Amino acid sequence: MGKILQLDDALSNKIAAGEVVERPASVVKELLENAIDANSTVIEIDLEEAGLARIRITDNGDGIEEEDVLIAFQRHATSKIKNENDLFRIRTLGFRGEALPSIASVSRLEMKTSTGLEGNKVLIEGGKVESIEKADSRKGTDISISDLFFNTPARLKYMKTIHTELGNITDVVNRLALANPTISFRLVHNGRQLLKTTGNGDVRQVLAAIYGINMVKSMIPISGESLDYKISGYISMPEITRASRNYISTMINGRFIKNYALVKAIQEGYHTLLPIGRYPVVLLNIEMDPLLIDVNVHPSKMEVRLSKEQELNNLVSSVIKDAFKTKELIPAGFVAQKQEKPKSEQTFMELDHMENPANQQDNGQSSMASKPFVEEKAEELSGRYKAAGQQDFPKTEMPNWQNAFVAQEPFMETKFDARDEQDDDGKNASEPEVFIDVPENQPEVTSSRVPPLYPIGQMHGTYILAQNDRGLYIIDQHAAQERIKYEYFREKVGQVATELQEMLVPITLEYSADECMKISEYQHELEKVGVFLEPFGYNSFIVRSHPQWLPRGEEKELIEDMIEQLLLMKKVDIKKLREEAAIMMSCKASIKANHHLRMDEIQALLDELRRSSDPFTCPHGRPIIVHYSTYEMEKMFKRVM
Repeated sequence: MGKILQLDDALSNKIAAGEVVERPASVVKELLENAIDANSTVIEIDLEEAGLARIRITDNGDGIEEEDVLIAFQRHATSKIKNENDLFRIRTLGFRGEALPSIASVSRLEMKTSTGLEGNKVLIEGGKVESIEKADSRKGTDISISDLFFNTPARLKYMKTIHTELGNITDVVNRLALANPTISFRLVHNGRQLLKTTGNGDVRQVLAAIYGINMVKSMIPISGESLDYKISGYISMPEITRASRNYISTMINGRFIKNYALVKAIQEGYHTLLPIGRYPVVLLNIEMDPLLIDVNVHPSKMEVRLSKEQELNNLVSSVIKDAFKTKELIPAGFVAQKQEKPKSEQTFMELDHMENPANQQDNGQSSMASKPFVEEKAEELSGRYKAAGQQDFPKTEMPNWQNAFVAQEPFMETKFDARDEQDDDGKNASEPEVFIDVPENQPEVTSSRVPPLYPIGQMHGTYILAQNDRGLYIIDQHAAQERIKYEYFREKVGQVATELQEMLVPITLEYSADECMKISEYQHELEKVGVFLEPFGYNSFIVRSHPQWLPRGEEKELIEDMIEQLLLMKKVDIKKLREEAAIMMSCKASIKANHHLRMDEIQALLDELRRSSDPFTCPHGRPIIVHYSTYEMEKMFKRVM
């Protein structure tokens, strides 16, 4: 007798459930996708104990025909594809025909469904149909899942805490709501409403319901297209970041997907505007021909394969970069504000009073950046906000900013000994000194994303204080010059070094045998970032010269660091290697903290910063400038209420 047996349907469904139904969030996802595919406009999700006790999903969709009710619970039964060619033209979220039988096999399921004429009710326990009978004829489907995994205790044992499982479900509902703003979603857990969207088609309303209104006000719209792709969405300003990638939502043809390359493309779009280890809040919608995407990769349908993936990634990066090109990205200084209401208490109408970012005229400022730049003067506000008995402030003429402060000397603290301090990299101030060039005839800055700044002085030899008619600006001098130097070295790195500086004392470097093999293989790439190596005995190299533009006094450490970067790369990316080299050089070549500057040096630094293409963050993503508007200063000192 043969050993190979045909498994019965009950066992097959339990095996399939292991792939499709991993946890309560998987059940919610599959049932919500069915409701969306059924053309629902209102969907309600009611949970008990994070779905482990009960999951109930009600929709007003098309419903299921009477003759299809039992067929729907058979494996690979679906109304969404009919032949092999349909696999390559999928527009629906579901198509595999595995969700309902898999869920029914590991739970107690009750479903009421109607197409609007007559309804049916079916009870299934552990994959076995217990009963089927007539029900009310309200159009739509009401499906209830209780005692999930009651017959697979091993799976139940590996469930996380209620809080974790609820977080997974909330994440699923949030992303489906973002992908379907024309559907009203309502999520309730143990009688408490966690999410409600209007379904009016405005994705900003959905973003506000999930992240809060203030977040939406700090996001800007993006759009772009190529021959094969069309993208749209919203991205947060660079100062709004999160510690994980979970706030990046990417949708393709209405389907939420996880794609590491797309996340990297989004990060590349922000480039040096983000601090290391921080991520933006992004909603990215991608429309494309279904022929260019394969969603039949994994039962969860969140992993996909894309044709022309590099073209899409380049488009995403360029659209995000373009969105920031004309924006003034100077963050506002901290001013105490009223505590924001919890998201569940916020009204959707509040967004209606905010101008739709998609309809704004691009005036060079974002909605967030423009807020600090209130043009009202204290004398104009005093009558409106002054307290009882408060005297009006005398009106004064605005100073001539072009002539202000140029003759002042910077404030110096006589008791402050910079030699006892360390710079922000933890290194002593006795390192090779860095200077700021002050040209005799400084060319005028004709176009800049930073307004003209007029220096007041320094604080602790670290921060530059400047002002203009918009208020006070605080500039991190190290970060400012680091940005300037970074853009300089970014141009130099990658070019053929025509002028080399001979070293008085050559540098000898030793590595292991496998490291030497990798270094030798990529020696040409190292030369493009300024590292010129010659074999020198067994497992060692010698450096006799370097490009003249390499930061003086830092040559040995920089060369070692760049080789280390190469060795750490599993797959050598010359573009990334050049980027890392430019960042390292700019950091080494910039003035450090506790470095006191003359007034002309400060002005030269500010002017050079204004010439930069991205003058708002250093290459590591830290802010360079913080702005306190005149109005905010007046509020802090209670001159206006």
